[in-house]
Amino acid sequence: MFGLDSIKKALTGRLLIAFSVVTFASCNYLDIVPPETPDFDDTMKDRDATLGFLYSCYTGIPSIYFDWLCRYYDASDEFVKPQLYGHREQYINYNQMTPSSHAEFGPWVDCYNNLGQCHLFMKYIDVLQPVNVTQTDKERWKAEIRFLQAYYHMELLNAYGPIPIIDHYISQNTPKTNFPGRSHYDTCVDSICKWFDEAAVKLPPTVSVEELGRATSTACKAFKARVLLYAASPLWNGSFPYPNWRNQTYETSGYGKELVSRTADVSKWQKALVACDEAIDFAINEGNRELFDIETSEVLRNNDRLALPHYEGADDTFKKKVMMMRYLMTSTEPEGNKETIFGVLTTERNSIEVCIPHGVTLNGIGNPIGGWTGLSPTLFTMSHFFTSKGKLPANDTDFYPRTEWLESANLSNRNIIKLNVHREPRFYAWMSFDGDVYGQVISNGQPLTVNMRSADKLGQGYNPTRYQRDNSQTGFLCRKYVQPNIKFRQDGGNNMRLVPFPIIRLAELYLDRAECYANLGNVQKALDDLNVVRDRAGIPLLTTADVTADTSILDLVRNERFVELWGEGHRYYDLRRWMIAPEYLKAGTREGLNALEKINPSFSEFNKVVRVNQPFQWNQRMYLLPIPDSEIYNDPNLVQAPGY
Repeated sequence: MFGLDSIKKALTGRLLIAFSVVTFASCNYLDIVPPETPDFDDTMKDRDATLGFLYSCYTGIPSIYFDWLCRYYDASDEFVKPQLYGHREQYINYNQMTPSSHAEFGPWVDCYNNLGQCHLFMKYIDVLQPVNVTQTDKERWKAEIRFLQAYYHMELLNAYGPIPIIDHYISQNTPKTNFPGRSHYDTCVDSICKWFDEAAVKLPPTVSVEELGRATSTACKAFKARVLLYAASPLWNGSFPYPNWRNQTYETSGYGKELVSRTADVSKWQKALVACDEAIDFAINEGNRELFDIETSEVLRNNDRLALPHYEGADDTFKKKVMMMRYLMTSTEPEGNKETIFGVLTTERNSIEVCIPHGVTLNGIGNPIGGWTGLSPTLFTMSHFFTSKGKLPANDTDFYPRTEWLESANLSNRNIIKLNVHREPRFYAWMSFDGDVYGQVISNGQPLTVNMRSADKLGQGYNPTRYQRDNSQTGFLCRKYVQPNIKFRQDGGNNMRLVPFPIIRLAELYLDRAECYANLGNVQKALDDLNVVRDRAGIPLLTTADVTADTSILDLVRNERFVELWGEGHRYYDLRRWMIAPEYLKAGTREGLNALEKINPSFSEFNKVVRVNQPFQWNQRMYLLPIPDSEIYNDPNLVQAPGY
């Protein structure tokens, strides 16, 4: 996890002045080397200064992930936000990304800027000879730079496909014609994996609490597994939709001007499987990683003095599972959560406030306070978390028929519809809806029961006068990153908490390996890995009987991945690499309840399905992000993404 405190310490006093020298804001990837100035030697004069320089090389990671839910790779079918927000993923979902408009929203600038910082560090670590720095220190720090080199290239590869490989210091005097163009995708993959392997040799498998956020060999192996999984997927393994896309002048050794492999290679799945095996074994046996569990969760719940939530007909084990999944996403490693392999902490509260409903409580002068109610899970999300039987609602013969989903479930709170009962623990942990108890103490120490049809001060429903753009677009709410003990006080304060966002965690590796097994035809092994995740979540395990003509093993993998990794930035890549984005992201597919038509609607007026009225669309070019026009202009070897 990214250690914000260490970054703050590094960026204070004289070090802050030094970093202002070496950090630059150019948008041109050709300017990948920060300028050297007379003050530059101070950046490595001693151990503290050199560590500060090293930490500055990491700052591209929180920069990429800045304001979690404004990230470009949240452009999927998981949730929608008010159109007036104008967030990054909305421009992508609307197909408004062009080389001259909004192209800067991708990671191009941050990654290449920080690669320049990394190469500058590597160039001078042995030249400036900082005081009190040992050879062992240097070896570890160089390995961290190698990790970051791999990491930033990985982020670029995921967003843009084949990219220029910048693996060394390049002088600012280098002619533009000598800068590289895009390398073949497979060459990019090989380079990134090689760098992760090299870094892993010198990095520790885990770090102390004080060093959380620094590279580890465990993270190297985990990210390598992800890189190879993506590379084995249809988009990059024989099915790229632009057969004529290639370089015009630049050539990659062994591939010429070609950028993407045109034929499928099953051995890529085997290669990814081997990497997943190694990553999981190493994470558990060397990296001290483990799936978050009930025992740890119960300690946290008792420390927070929270009761078990109430779900009619549910036993205590089920309720504890719900709380466990809530604490999974809102607790830290010092609190016993060892599932995150590598994460990032930002200082932005927007990603939490956008989830929290408004009208939580009244302040001292009688005005409502709370969150923004802006992040709105789609109906697809609400109907693709599993039932308590571990099946999709549409496939569970013991669940209500689809025609009854929007009817009252006739519980003590009659606002709760049938779709939202008899569901799995992750559904109740991460989603919220009309009639649900959003938090036990959120309302000045009292529980808040969601009322999505009320526009009153203490209602969470549509109220364009009071909240203007901050209204749920679908009638549903999210709380995946909202801590269970969150409290808004009448004095206007709150205890909102930021914890590291998991860029990669152990559960993902099990899902990655399950996907490899599924594509290699080993159904039982794929089910075994899926069941590791399902068992922790508290739902029935899968058997070979669940693999049918209508539900393949790949369907089961994709369904489980959707639920477990919901809202963590994976869906954007998954839909594209599986090449099913046209089906799921096309216009007219995002639906919700009728939450925006009327103030204070009746039960029947509110509970009907409507399309989200935003200009969503899918275009084949949306498989990749465009490179800014200025980059293409400045590098004669660089070709634009197809379709732009």
